[in-house]
Amino acid sequence: MLRNDKYAEGDVKASLVLVGLMGVGKSTIGRRLAARLGLPFVDADEEIERAAGMPIQEIFDRHGEAAFRDGERRVIARLIDGTPKVIATGGGAFVNEQTRTLILDKATAIWLDADIEILVGRVSRRDGRPLLKGKDPREVLTRLAAERSPFYEQAPIRVRSTDSPHDATVEAIVEAIRQ
Repeated sequence: MLRNDKYAEGDVKASLVLVGLMGVGKSTIGRRLAARLGLPFVDADEEIERAAGMPIQEIFDRHGEAAFRDGERRVIARLIDGTPKVIATGGGAFVNEQTRTLILDKATAIWLDADIEILVGRVSRRDGRPLLKGKDPREVLTRLAAERSPFYEQAPIRVRSTDSPHDATVEAIVEAIRQ
């Protein structure tokens, strides 16, 4: 975990943006982190669906991943502006160079990382993940981890998400941002 100059004695001066693979707990942990810090919470995927007027799966089906990523970048740019908040992003958001640069320049990226086995267990409990549609979750997550980890590693803070209660992960994030 690295020190971050945007924080002094717990005073949040910039949005906290959670990045990482699907199933790592960005939304669940993000809600708890926001409550702990007294900040608003926003799920970027929900905001993308609201802006597009359709579910993410439909955006992928109708317009493709490239169009989705472009809309995702615009929504995240809007969310980062203004009042500090906790933002959960989709798993591929931080891979996009423009989105990643925006987050690194204007917010604090926190990479939530977890073992593949934990992720497989979590994603199997929920449908609606376009990149898993009709595919083996373990194979997809293993491939995505290999492709995306070099991008996630650019986040100044990395916290492991384990099978322990989510509050333990929240506490680890709070400790990291206050160092």
